[in-house]
Amino acid sequence: MKKLLLLLLLSLGLIGCASLDSLDSLEFSASPAEAETKKILALGLTHAENLSEARKLKDPTLVSEVVQELKTRNDNALIEEEIVAKYAEKVTVSNNNSQFIGPEINKRKKMGLLINSDYEDYFLQGSINNGLIQHQLHLSIKYTSEKWRNYYSASFSKENQVDITLISSSAFGCSGSSCDYTEVMELNLSDDFLRSNMETGFSIVFNSIKTTNKITIPSDYIKGYLKVAK
Repeated sequence: MKKLLLLLLLSLGLIGCASLDSLDSLEFSASPAEAETKKILALGLTHAENLSEARKLKDPTLVSEVVQELKTRNDNALIEEEIVAKYAEKVTVSNNNSQFIGPEINKRKKMGLLINSDYEDYFLQGSINNGLIQHQLHLSIKYTSEKWRNYYSASFSKENQVDITLISSSAFGCSGSSCDYTEVMELNLSDDFLRSNMETGFSIVFNSIKTTNKITIPSDYIKGYLKVAK
């Protein structure tokens, strides 16, 4: 009897695994149109040549779907190129093409349920010394508080904290128990780091005694900046 129960349980387990495997394959398998699109793009052809390859497919419905997907991807790529070009145009070059300052990004963020907001202004900058280029993320945080936050580090993850450099700090508009504070800081970034994150962008958390601020640099910004800072 025990053997029969074990066999039954084993059979049910195998059926369950088989069902999960089939669901996984359905979830992760690409559609015929996606598969054909990837094959064509892998050839490294021009957009016109890609469309020509798509029209060689035998199934008219598949041809239509692949052509539409190729056109959509091409349109998205053109839009991205325009955005990257606009960022590149705003990069300031000085000191005999050895210093670069990217355009400033301005963000206003509500901090929890507080009425006051944080004002974040940040940009990438770089300089070439002895043939090597080093970059920094320059960040200014303006906030209203009872006391200084004293930002002291940045984090790429919970386990990976790095030092930051405090450039300046100021307080003004004090009334009652609060002031308007500004803390300006920099974080060193390697050229390899920026280039390895060109396609995805990246986020960094700046840590203070009281709170944290998450700063995001989008992919298009990095591409535009590195198009000039090289």
